[in-house]
Amino acid sequence: MGASAGKPLLAVLRGERRDPPPIWLMRQAGRYLPEYRELRAKRGGFLDMAYDPETAAEVTLQPLRRFPFDGAILFSDILIVPHAIGQELTFVAGEGPRLSPPLADATLDGLALVLQRLEPIWATVRRVKAELSPETTFLGFAGSPWTVATYMVAGQGSREQAEARSFAYRDPGEFDAIIRRIEAVTLDYLSGQIEAGVDAVQLFDSWAGSLAPTEFERWVIAPTARLVGALRARHPDTPIIGFPKGAGGKLRAYAAETKVDAIGLDETVDPTWAARDLPSGLPVQGNLDPLALIAGGEALEGAAKHVLDAFADRPHIFNLGHGIQQTTPIAHVEQLVRLVKG
Repeated sequence: MGASAGKPLLAVLRGERRDPPPIWLMRQAGRYLPEYRELRAKRGGFLDMAYDPETAAEVTLQPLRRFPFDGAILFSDILIVPHAIGQELTFVAGEGPRLSPPLADATLDGLALVLQRLEPIWATVRRVKAELSPETTFLGFAGSPWTVATYMVAGQGSREQAEARSFAYRDPGEFDAIIRRIEAVTLDYLSGQIEAGVDAVQLFDSWAGSLAPTEFERWVIAPTARLVGALRARHPDTPIIGFPKGAGGKLRAYAAETKVDAIGLDETVDPTWAARDLPSGLPVQGNLDPLALIAGGEALEGAAKHVLDAFADRPHIFNLGHGIQQTTPIAHVEQLVRLVKG
């Protein structure tokens, strides 16, 4: 069974069915944990924490001390890549991240690569790897090119991603140059995470759902497929999870054309449909509504059972359909782990 024998989550990513299914939660290292809030109060802002390997490693490990999760997810941010490409990155309290200059107002040629900004993240991976239990799968991650590009163009997050979508229609050649720069840096970034010790990586495409079908093919599927192919050429044994949030009915094409090893499903996807219509044997990850976890009790029990039953005959990693929310009670996470692990 190889290296994945003692790591249930890694075994599922390689196509095995495990009962009970392994579990981890997106954003499990974060604000719902009192120990995280306490550490953040001491160590400063989010970016200060992400760039300090000692602090970032501690945050990565915190949820594993509370819950028997099968995966640890690196504590970092998808905007490390545009920061390495040369934009300045700040986090504004209550408003979120800001990148400057936004590429709606500036050119890619005006940015100078600062690849040493990736080094602290790799140092965090090495620290975590040294402390992680042998049965826990260590997950690295990056943003997918389209989602990262939306932040680079607008200089911040936006609900409609109108700036990036308009840019791509108006000047597809320049937008393609931005996408390919992101691909190149992301390839080195993820490769460095793998060399430092992660077992698998996830590509977060948080804004994939905002694109029309032809644009989805061009700016989500094609760049992801190139990145997956290039990463697999360097690291053929490292599984890659794709998470195109909001893709809906376009998930089948995404799965078939990107060749990801597993696919993450957001909470709007019907798990019964996904189990029936996605490629046979493809591992899936998800897809409990984060608000069902906040609700707890019978609502959580029913929602979790629906997901578990739908994927009973397929390689499945239990997860949320998006990140765990700050107001989630610890007791409800404990309830969920009991429901999944029996």
